[in-house]
Amino acid sequence: MSEIDIIKNKFNVQKKWALVVGDLMLDRYLIGSVSRISPEAPVPVVRLKESFDRIGGSGNVAANLAQLGIKTILAGQIGDDVDGKKLLDILKKNHIGVDGIVKDKNPTTTKTRIIGEHQQMMRIDQEATADLIDSKPLIKRISTLLNKKPSIVILSDYAKGVLSEVLCQHVIKLAKSKKIPVLVDPKGINYSKYKNATAITPNKKEAIEACHIHVTKNTNFLTPLLKLKKSLNLQFIAMTKGEDGIDLIQKNTIKNLPAVNQQQVFDVSGAGDTVIATLAACMIAKMPIETCLNIANVAAGIVIGKLGTIPITLQNLIETLSSKHSEQEKKIHSLSGLMEQVLIWKKQKKKIVFTNGCFDILHAGHVTYLEKAKKLGDVLILALNSDSSVTKLKGKSRPVIHQEDRARVLSALSSVDSIIIFSETTPLHLIKKIQPDILVKGSDYKKNQVVGHQELKKWHGKVELVSVVPGRSTSAILKKIS
Repeated sequence: MSEIDIIKNKFNVQKKWALVVGDLMLDRYLIGSVSRISPEAPVPVVRLKESFDRIGGSGNVAANLAQLGIKTILAGQIGDDVDGKKLLDILKKNHIGVDGIVKDKNPTTTKTRIIGEHQQMMRIDQEATADLIDSKPLIKRISTLLNKKPSIVILSDYAKGVLSEVLCQHVIKLAKSKKIPVLVDPKGINYSKYKNATAITPNKKEAIEACHIHVTKNTNFLTPLLKLKKSLNLQFIAMTKGEDGIDLIQKNTIKNLPAVNQQQVFDVSGAGDTVIATLAACMIAKMPIETCLNIANVAAGIVIGKLGTIPITLQNLIETLSSKHSEQEKKIHSLSGLMEQVLIWKKQKKKIVFTNGCFDILHAGHVTYLEKAKKLGDVLILALNSDSSVTKLKGKSRPVIHQEDRARVLSALSSVDSIIIFSETTPLHLIKKIQPDILVKGSDYKKNQVVGHQELKKWHGKVELVSVVPGRSTSAILKKIS
């Protein structure tokens, strides 16, 4: 059964279900227009046009799971107030179980965002302080649910005080005794409360803070992340990095899984919730961890193209994954996928040609260059600079075209056999890994200026310079447009 078939079958869940534990919130949006400044104070006046409430916090993780077809029960605390009732109503409408939710004397955590002319003007937060939260009733409710054996548990920490060390360790210990995996979306710097969980999914900033490291251009993340994984006794860490994908820290290695299907970014809020929910759904279906995270990458790429915290839907995910399996898009590889293909080509005695570049706004010069490069061997691998590396090389106004769109257009060229997106300023690590027979650059370089020319000597490869079409460049196009 293929991955898409498994997803179409709602991850083969049948009677399996997920338990999400964490900070519950109501997200409120007040949206209007701005045409004047208040005479009372130098602030804009927002004329209200619409308002709506959405599930926030750990509830968004549950919403993602429910939309993916996974039966989900949510555990957390709300206040005995109007906002708490509204949140319960929305959860029930979204087919999310509320058996794990308890009410207490504190108000329901509510975030009110005031948006004028598509710009967030202000956010008003209503919440209790952590020291006022009594976790005993919630721990009792969660214990009852764990005895019913969910297939997976997610601890979704928004640092609002619900996930105390006592509660986290109780859940992890009880789940582990029943062989139930526990995933954690962490917050803060006290990661000891997540000890013995199956995995954590911090973003890059959170991981840096947890590892207590000072980041420089040459920072090696592997050692501190491995140390963190060992100290917490985790099976793996999945560090989310936005447009640079997800780093999987497993055993004694760190592996980057590139971001895929990224659209124009409207709102990154909730992307982490989508990642951990999709990871959990795929783990329930017993998919390999790397496959789970590749699919989570796709899901995250979908939700950042929407305004507000919007969960992924099963149909969105299926359609996107299906489109990515077109013949042309099969040329776009992760590093592991590319290396499998390279091994096949080498067994077939194919002469491998390698080149790299930004290829921002594809033009005749690019097409001619790639055609000439392909003629030097049997197959052509194109290493495409990611958006972040293009910005480093070309400046803040570049790239004009997003990396996924650039890769998709290039995949339609018959001269290109494989594409891999890389985030470093040079493709040296890829050259060492692939060991191409021929390394190609434009004739505006000298051979000794080409990155990797020294390394090629080790496997008897060679550098070839291809003449470029004069007057054809992205910079020239942009200058003409401006």
